[in-house]
Amino acid sequence: MNPILAIGQIILSVALMVAILMQAQGTGLSGTFGGDSSVYRSRRGIERRLWQFTIVLMVLFVIFALVSFASQG
Repeated sequence: MNPILAIGQIILSVALMVAILMQAQGTGLSGTFGGDSSVYRSRRGIERRLWQFTIVLMVLFVIFALVSFASQG
């Protein structure tokens, strides 16, 4: 495995975990059992940017994983 790909994948995975945890930080236990109606509201401002950034990180992580897999064979 290419060390640059491995390091990039580790960095992306940590960034993806942080981005996901930052999104889930505002939800409480009531959201777990369906008591929160935040599903129906639109995302605005920094919440929307964080959501878009999470999607970009996810796509990059999948691309790094596929390139890493393809380079092994």
